[in-house]
Amino acid sequence: MKDKIEFVSTAVTDIGDPFVLLHGGKYYMYATSAPDGFKVWSADNIDGEWKDEGYCYKATEECFGFRNFWAPEVRLRFDGKLVMHYTARWKEKDSLRIGVAVSDSPLGPFKDADTGKPMFDFGWAAIDAHCFTDDDGKSYLYYVRDVSENIRDGIRYSDIYVSELNKDLTQIITEPKIALEPSQDWEMRQSKDWRWNEGPFVHKHDGKYYLMYSANCFDCKFYGVGYAVANSPLGPFVKAEENPILEYDERMSGPGHNALFTDKDGNLINAFHIHTFADKPSGNRRACFCRVRIKHNKLEFY
Repeated sequence: MKDKIEFVSTAVTDIGDPFVLLHGGKYYMYATSAPDGFKVWSADNIDGEWKDEGYCYKATEECFGFRNFWAPEVRLRFDGKLVMHYTARWKEKDSLRIGVAVSDSPLGPFKDADTGKPMFDFGWAAIDAHCFTDDDGKSYLYYVRDVSENIRDGIRYSDIYVSELNKDLTQIITEPKIALEPSQDWEMRQSKDWRWNEGPFVHKHDGKYYLMYSANCFDCKFYGVGYAVANSPLGPFVKAEENPILEYDERMSGPGHNALFTDKDGNLINAFHIHTFADKPSGNRRACFCRVRIKHNKLEFY
C-alpha cells in the first residue's frame, strides 16, 4: 500500500473519467455523464462549488454515435477553437469509436468535425482518446484498442496506441503504434482473462514523457493508475516498478482514469474518479483531485 494521498472529493457524482480545463480564469470539468452526450461543470476554485452548466455536446440523428458517450477531453487549439475528443458507439457498426468535435466556447455547443463519421476506423473498437502537444508543436493522439473486440489466445486485452495528429487535431496522420499493453501483476488483480490498459494521459517533464494509464475494470475496487516513461512521445515506454501509484484504500474505491491540469497558482493537479458507493462499485463515480510531483524521475500523487 502506498502512502495515503490528500485529495479533494467534489459533490459531482454519477460521472466518470473527469477532465478539467482551465480557460479564461475559470475551471471547466468534462466527464462521462449522460446517455446521449456530455455535460460540463464550471467552478472558480477546484475545492469550491461546481456548477452544472448542462450539455456541451448532445447527439443528434446526424451524429455517428448513439450511445456509450465516454471520456471527453477538451483542448484549446492554435486558432482559439476548443476541440473535444470523445468515445461513442458507432450506430453503423455497433462498435466503439473515437469522435472529435469543435466549439468556440468551453460550454459548447461542440459540433462534430466530420458529421456522421468517427474520427478514424481501423476495423476495431477504440476508446479513451487523449491529445498531447509537444514543445515542437507536434500533437499526438493516444487511444485504446478496446477489450470488447481485442482477443489474443482466448484472453481479452485493452492496449494503448499512439498516432500523430494533424495541426487541426481532427485527423490522425500516421498508422497506430503500440504504446502499452497489460503486463504487470497488479493489472490482473480482477481477472487473468480480461486485461486492461486504458485511460491514457501524457505529461512531459525534463525531456521525459510520462504516460499514465488505468488498469483492471472501472467498476471494481482494484481499478487503479500506473505510469510508464519514455524519451519520445512515440515510446518505447517502460512501466514503473512502483506501480500502481493510485489504488484502493479504505477511503477510496477504484481510483482511476486520471488527467492532469495546472491550477491558477501553477500547481500540477490530478483529476480522477472514485466509486461513489465503495461497498457497491459501479459506474456511479465521484470526481476527485490531488497534487502531483516528479522526484528523481518518479511520478507521485500526494
